[in-house]
Amino acid sequence: MKKVDVLIVGGSASGFAAAFTARRHYPDASIAVIRQEDKTPIPCGIPYIFGTLGSPEKNLMPDGALDKNGVELIKDEVTAINREKKTIITASGQEIGYEKMILGTGSLPLVPPIPGADLDNVFVMKKDVSYLSHLLEILKSTQDVVIIGGGFIGLEMADECHKLGCQNITVVEMLSHCLFTVFDEDLCIRLENELKKVNIQVQTSQKVKSLVGNGKVEYVELDDGRQLKADAVILGIGVYPNVAVGQQAGLTIGPTSAIVVDRHMLTNDSNIFAVGDCAEKVSFFTGQPVKAWLASVATAEARIAAANLFEMRRTNKGAVSVFSTKIGNIASGLAGIRETDARETGIAYVIGEAEAPDRHPGSLPGATKLRVKLVFHKYSGVLIGGQVCGGDSVGELVNLLAAMIQAEMNADQIATFQMGTHPLLTASPVAYQVVNAAEVALGKMC
Repeated sequence: MKKVDVLIVGGSASGFAAAFTARRHYPDASIAVIRQEDKTPIPCGIPYIFGTLGSPEKNLMPDGALDKNGVELIKDEVTAINREKKTIITASGQEIGYEKMILGTGSLPLVPPIPGADLDNVFVMKKDVSYLSHLLEILKSTQDVVIIGGGFIGLEMADECHKLGCQNITVVEMLSHCLFTVFDEDLCIRLENELKKVNIQVQTSQKVKSLVGNGKVEYVELDDGRQLKADAVILGIGVYPNVAVGQQAGLTIGPTSAIVVDRHMLTNDSNIFAVGDCAEKVSFFTGQPVKAWLASVATAEARIAAANLFEMRRTNKGAVSVFSTKIGNIASGLAGIRETDARETGIAYVIGEAEAPDRHPGSLPGATKLRVKLVFHKYSGVLIGGQVCGGDSVGELVNLLAAMIQAEMNADQIATFQMGTHPLLTASPVAYQVVNAAEVALGKMC
């Protein structure tokens, strides 16, 4: 029987991060990653296969990096875990022993109980190269596409289908706005308008009654009776934790249907850690269970778990939830709590907002208006959330806000922090949006 010191189950983002971290902290350990896929897409890059990259082969996890770090890659499916023997059984009949295990089995796409969801040309966002290749070929010859779900995947897929050349694209969202669980209403409207500029239709406050067709989908029927012609339908309504093998082994499942872990990422088995979408998260702000199924959260958890394998070195403070996307020409991002969340949960808060070009002077080529909206606790002044929209600098600016939140910086510290600026790279030091938004908020705390 084969045996390794560290067995990592799952070869997506969290699996890679766990493997590299384990190698750094435990250089003499034997480490193996086991996954059932021959090739694994980079999760967040999946939408960009279709219009921007043009092939799933250009969006793959770099398997060669495992070999360079002395990590064995086993391509097989784990079908059972024997916790007493500390072994796993695979689909091919292998038995592999382990000293410590990290479960990173991820999540699976949700398929809603809609009549007709099993018709041909109805797709979900599977992390499967051959499946995605088939979807790409279908979309290349498709004119009418309906995307069900107005979250990140739905809007990014709509944008990519437009780049691919699909002529009639419709997004159907049951809430009053797309991305309404993530951004405040004003930004949601702005992103919807960005899609409409390129004739992507957005149908909000609408539920899908059924998918209709003779073997293959032909149209989508909405609750209000309207029918949307569809040569292809993409279901982008979310995911659920893939916990089957852990649950069968007796690992505790929590209220978000994920595997319960402590602050060290340990399960109820002292030799098994769980990370990523299959592991339950708690909020950085409340300590309560929260659904934060993001690759950035997954890799952070993987780095904590892998460091703790044989010695407790790191603690998980909870999920801050940091999002970013780009729809059309508008990049947007959020870290922490948005104003809507603060208001609905009764948090005493103040808002600071600032807008300025992201270059100085604003007449420089490529300059874009960048808007920052910060949420502070009213009495402590601590930053609890930040929303940003504008040009491509949004991606790193929202990460700066996330760092400030985790460091529990207050408005006065943010208003006086020393940043580096350059005319071609950042806003002016006089107009630096994060600083000025903090100054505005301070005026409301007096």
